[in-house]
Amino acid sequence: MDFALSPEQMQIREMVSEFVDREIVPVADEIDRSDEFPRDLVDEMADLGLMGMPFPEEYGGAGLDYHSYAIGLEEISRGSGGLGTVVAAHTSLAGNMLLEFGDEEQKEQYLTPLAEGRDIGAFALSEAGAGSDVPAMETTAERDGEEYVVDGHKLWISNGSVADTITLFAKTDPDAGNRGISSFVVRPEADEGFILEGTEDKLGDKGCPTAELRFDELRLPEDRLLGEEGEGFVQALKTLNGGRITIAARGVGIARAAFEEARDYATEREQFGQPIGEFQSIKHKLADMDTKIQAARMLMHRAADRKIRGEEYITEAAQAKLYASEVSREVANEGIQIHGGYGYTKDFPAERFYRDAKLNEIYEGTSEVLRNTIGDRLLEQ
Repeated sequence: MDFALSPEQMQIREMVSEFVDREIVPVADEIDRSDEFPRDLVDEMADLGLMGMPFPEEYGGAGLDYHSYAIGLEEISRGSGGLGTVVAAHTSLAGNMLLEFGDEEQKEQYLTPLAEGRDIGAFALSEAGAGSDVPAMETTAERDGEEYVVDGHKLWISNGSVADTITLFAKTDPDAGNRGISSFVVRPEADEGFILEGTEDKLGDKGCPTAELRFDELRLPEDRLLGEEGEGFVQALKTLNGGRITIAARGVGIARAAFEEARDYATEREQFGQPIGEFQSIKHKLADMDTKIQAARMLMHRAADRKIRGEEYITEAAQAKLYASEVSREVANEGIQIHGGYGYTKDFPAERFYRDAKLNEIYEGTSEVLRNTIGDRLLEQ
């Protein structure tokens, strides 16, 4: 087992890290305050190939392996949790749906502009009554000749208000349970009947708009169907499984930011005549924080390695996402504690890291659902 990064992976980390330190970190607090989609930064990331890291070069992507993609997303999330979600939802969810399940024409027409960063992608699965319980969705797509007529609502859609391409899930056979779910490509600007209801005012994850969408007799030509009718549920599970690796990367990135801020503060802040980092209790906190981060990163890369090798990685991705999500919150919490009263104010970024970290335990599989997934698979062995 080789734990060393390849020269290419080291180059990716250095390049993205320099970009994050130069362009994202200085404006991260402003992104958090304004909660505006940072289009200029997304365009700059597109120029660097960061909006299509794992996609083949033939479709405009950077052709990187999943280790490199996770490394890049970790660095972006270190700068801004919201931007980490923008990239993850665009790439791991919307883009990967097209890569894995689109035909050649769909890939050329829809994936290429996503991979090049000219378009932004979103993944519309969740509904008010169908979050973890996907088959409970009520959005329908009824066939009418050579078209599908879509009616329904979607909620909590990352990038939903700024997306040029949305992969949408709807029931083509409402009586068939999860076998009646299909997936489609939606183009908000071109498709009449697409309605943006609004965006959420969230605790954290600022800069990534989370939208409520409505579809009122939205007509889609049959060539917008991804794969075959009834395959949407399985497509969603496979896509979310890969996405969990990148949410683990987001968790590691936020945890790193919280740790590094706390470590620097501990060397500068003095109490009782010495830096607080000299006190054993603070040293122990920092030791535990960094150890958890290193362990979370190893789980992330283990899952990525199995994905690259073409091996099953459901358990590994769930474990990486579960552990990294909880570590990000725990490390961010300790970061606030090390800062003391200052950590509870917006004068320091410690509280932002905590707010951004919490989302990791909720989206793309709650911690409770992931524990069920892991437990079920352990009992099947």
